[in-house]
Amino acid sequence: MKITLVRAMTRSAVFELINHSCYRAPAPYTVQLNGKTVLSGDTNVFSLFSLQPDTEYTLTVSDGSESAELRFATAPESFFVDAARYGLVADGKTDNTAKLQAALSTCPKGGTVYVPAGVYRTQSLFLHSDTTLYLEKGCTLLGGTRREDYPILPGVLRDAKEEKECYLGLWEGNPLDCFAGLINIINEANVTITGEGTLDGNAQNGDWYQNPKERRIAWRPRMFFTSHAQNVVLHGVKVCNSYSWTIHPTYTDNVDILDIRIRNSSTSPNTDGIDPESCKNVNIIGDHVHVGDDCIALKSGKVFMGMNCHVPCENVTIRNCCLSRGHGGLVIGSEMSGGVKNVTVTQCLMDHTDRGLRVKTRRGRGKYAVIDGLVFRNVIMDGVLTPFVINMFYFCDPDGRGDYVQSHEPQSVDEMTPTLGSLEMEDVTATDAQYAGCWFSGLPEQPIERVSMHNVTIDFAKDARPGQAAMMCGANASCKLGVWAENVRTVELHNVKIEGYEGERLQLTHVENFEED
Repeated sequence: MKITLVRAMTRSAVFELINHSCYRAPAPYTVQLNGKTVLSGDTNVFSLFSLQPDTEYTLTVSDGSESAELRFATAPESFFVDAARYGLVADGKTDNTAKLQAALSTCPKGGTVYVPAGVYRTQSLFLHSDTTLYLEKGCTLLGGTRREDYPILPGVLRDAKEEKECYLGLWEGNPLDCFAGLINIINEANVTITGEGTLDGNAQNGDWYQNPKERRIAWRPRMFFTSHAQNVVLHGVKVCNSYSWTIHPTYTDNVDILDIRIRNSSTSPNTDGIDPESCKNVNIIGDHVHVGDDCIALKSGKVFMGMNCHVPCENVTIRNCCLSRGHGGLVIGSEMSGGVKNVTVTQCLMDHTDRGLRVKTRRGRGKYAVIDGLVFRNVIMDGVLTPFVINMFYFCDPDGRGDYVQSHEPQSVDEMTPTLGSLEMEDVTATDAQYAGCWFSGLPEQPIERVSMHNVTIDFAKDARPGQAAMMCGANASCKLGVWAENVRTVELHNVKIEGYEGERLQLTHVENFEED
């Protein structure tokens, strides 16, 4: 047995068992801290809370047959700020926004704002550099239901000379006025949110889900939003009932999203789980995501943001996560005009999502819309309708079904043409698939560069029902379709087993190089 420290904060820490299993540990285990049993667990990632700052500890993990020991130290803390001293009322009704914001705004650098158990009604809160927000077990920050009570983040800010622009509010890849999130970190650095408490948007009790694609005053808020920030940690908390996308860091460097639980109703509209947009160095580790849309979606804006900023989402690690019931487990796009590069997904469990790995792009995303360096390794998919979908004809946006996007005749390669590079899938097992095993559709003028699969097994459900594997015009409903590939330069299938398919196992069109063994 081996164990590593993922991150230590002032009053909490997160750890990871080192093995090859996906999300769950090979056997249940117990955790001792300085010789005292404090936790029983069964997942590869676990956390400890209510620790003392600037303190050394000895951790021992045992599963009955073997054990591992690790010494670690928590981070120092300059001040402990009990938010209750600011006059909080924990009745779930009284508006605590100003009081909570006062605690956050007056916390000295290096300090921790502590919120005790209780239900605190609040609207948007803004965190500051070099501080920690600690939510105690039993603490809930409950979102207010009136949209008029939330501040608006302007989509575009102009400098004094009106020569430069700052893009602040974002809605589905464009700089548009939107309501501030419940938790916001903007132009700040070294901010941590941790604890066993809950962030509850309470969106189901407002009007956020009514006509969700309609702008009313401003576009819907997110639960957790960052913009032009650095060194942000979100750890341990439960996040539920989001207004729209749940965790949405944008233009932020060094983001750790560790051992959190996201719970949104499967019928809630566009409540993606974790959507890093144009972020760099992102770690998504040990999270359990159950949502009404994509579980994890990597984005980098639509064409205006891509052409003006061309900031990719890059260097992303996703490991030991359970991704459940969403439209896709890991999704890239469709707003990816700045590009998505160097993404590694390992040891994840995908549980009854519509699709497993899903790449969405289309003509019009632009020349900076380059997806490359995707590695998808050691993943289990259970009940995923279509395990692999790579689609360059995604029919999103008002013009998404027009000839420019959907034509299968070659178009000119120009500054509006996206690119798909190398994608690798290795050691993946998918059971009870339904629509298709793999669907790869590149553009005729810009084929997918390379799809490489090693040690992949896909098994179709005996009672599978037909459905549309890829959201593109002309993709008829399919059932138990093995591999569909069109406009791909190289397809490599090494030890790829597909069980229970119907019709031809491989349907390849305009595939320049094909290898199988």
